Amino acid sequence: MSCEKKTPDIIDLVSDLMKYETAGDPMTNLRWTRKTIGKITKEINATGINVGKTTVANILKDLDYSLKSNVKKISNGGKKISPENQEKRDTQYNYIKNMISEFESEEIPMISCDTKKKEVVGNFKNNGTRLKKLADLVNDHDFLSYALGKAAPYGIYDIINNNGHVYVGKHPLVGKKILSGDTPEFAVECIEKWWITYGLTKCKGKKKLLIFVDAGGSNGYRNSMWKEKLQEVLCNKHGLEVTVCHYPPGASKWNLIEHRLFSEISKNWKGVPLRDYETILKYIMTTTTSTGLTVDATIVDKIYEKGLKATPEQMAQLNIERHETNPNWNYTIRPYGIKASVKKSVA
Repeated sequence: MSCEKKTPDIIDLVSDLMKYETAGDPMTNLRWTRKTIGKITKEINATGINVGKTTVANILKDLDYSLKSNVKKISNGGKKISPENQEKRDTQYNYIKNMISEFESEEIPMISCDTKKKEVVGNFKNNGTRLKKLADLVNDHDFLSYALGKAAPYGIYDIINNNGHVYVGKHPLVGKKILSGDTPEFAVECIEKWWITYGLTKCKGKKKLLIFVDAGGSNGYRNSMWKEKLQEVLCNKHGLEVTVCHYPPGASKWNLIEHRLFSEISKNWKGVPLRDYETILKYIMTTTTSTGLTVDATIVDKIYEKGLKATPEQMAQLNIERHETNPNWNYTIRPYGIKASVKKSVA
């Protein structure tokens, strides 16, 4: 019901009550309140005007008020960003954009990689709702001792072909101790599996690969074992020239895999108890979008030891070339014996 049909005095009173309890977006004129409908109704009734919650709710709606939660939209990487660091971050975003254009024009395969949030496997609540006649009954406590283990989905998003490939690491539990880790070896071996199974058939004989990853985690720019495993497993073993571009710290949401693959998987299985690994695989593989996304999934049973580090000797042998633009975040690793050439900035 439109608020024009309500007593103007009530509308003015609601607006006045909201005067000091309002925040909003000046660009859209959308406003939201820190008061509840019940509190507003009670305050109006205290003035001698008899009004119900439904009427107050309709008036607030017509006045462009709505309930809002906090929105994580300000990128700060967990700390205040200096102007110099902000310029560095902006330069990296532009560099990544230009690298995509450069490699796409040469039809060189490009993948965006990351590990999705680890999921506890068992009869536990999974946030969200779905259409069902009866609700799923799950454990009333999320004790790890009730779990089959933890699933670590390492995702690879093929940017050119709009394909997702997820390798679900099985992390068994002994008590509360996880026996396997989301390690650089796990990450690189997942990329190797993708290359052997999918990359070789789609890449028309190309021996170059562009990888976009976050700044931290198993594929972080400070992680020496990540670079060493790229050298050993992808470059030396398969003869690949691997270029890596890291998103700046605190900018993982800009990584393409987050909003083109992981978010779609989360939407597909929301409200579904992830009782076993078969359920996880099923919901990953049935994830699709109107833009044509297809997803494959595979279980990885191997146990990966945590805490391993590359030795100084291994790091000294890296055939790595750091780019002129943000050299810590952009680099190319080639097989042994292939001379590096200076990568000019394309930013």
